[in-house]
Amino acid sequence: MTTTVRGLEELKALAGKSLGSSGWLVITQDRVNTFADATGDHQWIHVDVERAKSGPFGGTIAHGYLTLSLIIPLFAELLDVQDVKMGVNYGLEKVRFPSPVRVGSRIRLNASVQSAQEVAGNGVQTQFDFTLEVDGSDKPACIAQALYRHY
Repeated sequence: MTTTVRGLEELKALAGKSLGSSGWLVITQDRVNTFADATGDHQWIHVDVERAKSGPFGGTIAHGYLTLSLIIPLFAELLDVQDVKMGVNYGLEKVRFPSPVRVGSRIRLNASVQSAQEVAGNGVQTQFDFTLEVDGSDKPACIAQALYRHY
């Protein structure tokens, strides 16, 4: 379910609150291959299906940075900030990849608003805690703390 906020005051009021979970997204080999082409990272654990079967993960896996980048579309399912001039990705505080994402598995995003503070330029900086979970796995695929600014 999408949380919609209108303006900076409503955004600040989200501090300390959970935004819940996104829907599930299936990681396909086509998506992994497209990411490999875009980044030039064609390591065999990502793109060589036959070789990866006998590799450490029993099949191909998504790139860590592909997994991280999928936060964006999944996050859009959870939060809609309206009535602001713009929002920008301000950076990351911490990122970890505790578990690989095997091709064919499903991931979803859990998000919460750690903090929301006013910043110069009539803006609000929010820190989000993101966890990308893998369906059926005890360990998350990615844990990230991200900063966004809205003006």
